[in-house]
Amino acid sequence: MVLLCPWRIELSADTALLNTPLNALHIELGARMVPFAGYSMPVQYPMGLMAEHHHTRAEAGLFDVSHMGQLRLVGPDAAAAFESLMPVDVIDLPVGKQRYGLLLTDEGTIIDDLMFVNRGTDIFVIVNGACKAGDIAHIQARIGSRCKVIPMPERALLALQGPKAVDALSRMVPGVEKLVFMTGAAFEWQGADLFITRSGYTGEDGFEISVGNTEVDAFARALLAQVEVKPIGLGARNSLRLEAGLCLYGNDIDTTTTPIEAGLNWAIQKVRRTGGARAGCFPGATIVLGQLDGTHPLTRKRVGLIAQERVPVREHVELQSLQGVKIGEVSSGLLGPTANVPVAMGYVDAANAAMGTVVNAMVRGKAVPMTVSAMPFVPNRYYRG
Repeated sequence: MVLLCPWRIELSADTALLNTPLNALHIELGARMVPFAGYSMPVQYPMGLMAEHHHTRAEAGLFDVSHMGQLRLVGPDAAAAFESLMPVDVIDLPVGKQRYGLLLTDEGTIIDDLMFVNRGTDIFVIVNGACKAGDIAHIQARIGSRCKVIPMPERALLALQGPKAVDALSRMVPGVEKLVFMTGAAFEWQGADLFITRSGYTGEDGFEISVGNTEVDAFARALLAQVEVKPIGLGARNSLRLEAGLCLYGNDIDTTTTPIEAGLNWAIQKVRRTGGARAGCFPGATIVLGQLDGTHPLTRKRVGLIAQERVPVREHVELQSLQGVKIGEVSSGLLGPTANVPVAMGYVDAANAAMGTVVNAMVRGKAVPMTVSAMPFVPNRYYRG
């Protein structure tokens, strides 16, 4: 999950920031607010980033992700129309199931990554906050004549993540414990309609909750009153998702990256691949399927990296071969609070992408050896039933 946005969004001094419906609650809780995706968002609370990270791994963390875009695709042709934009099986997705998707350019690079659910009466889509205006315009332009594309600015979005999220949420919303990873359903809380999926962006079991703007403050306060739940900011969200090996749009994937370069092959179902019943017929299919079946050369690949010294290796740090030749660049990196070692992901040329390969990250002119390693860096704990 998704998640999901450029970590830093460049804004001019006079750019007016938007607020989520929970802005007053964040300030009341003592959050440090920063510009993010055009919104004023909490980066951390008084507990601090490290404590927030560890609390989410051990208990349950509540994230305000209302800056993200929510929309509905409605009409009998909606699934087929949406599938025409992505190398993903939309048509066969059962009712109540959620799937990860990728909007692509005609060159096969990634406009955005997203999550969608077949709700039977519509397709419910969640896109990145920084990309939502462009995504909605793109979807409207490409398939707006085949289905209704309905933005949902009246809805807020919360994420409750951690091994005890199910305990806290099921106390308030009985029945959510029956959901398994990547499923969703409608619920109600004190008259407010909710749509809840069991998914998230931390590698932990957890839920994403769509709730009306007018009810989200009361709902968030009720969640925070649960003994397991603490508010968590963007800082811990970033460290959690990196340890989970999940891409951050704008850092690890963007319109210069194809799904295969990014190692997102798993997001392309068999039916859409070469030889599949509905192969191709999506933007950039020739390039993407060619990279997937080996007929189109793959020159670089996203890999996980673990430093052999206790030196954090940040984004944009150059990666070199042991012979001193530039082979790539780090896209995300930090000292993993749970992994307790410096972890990173980045792009290297295909010749240096094999597991166990040692490369050098050039940190302020000093070579820091890193080993190409499997991801996630911390085991995922999704609930699959």
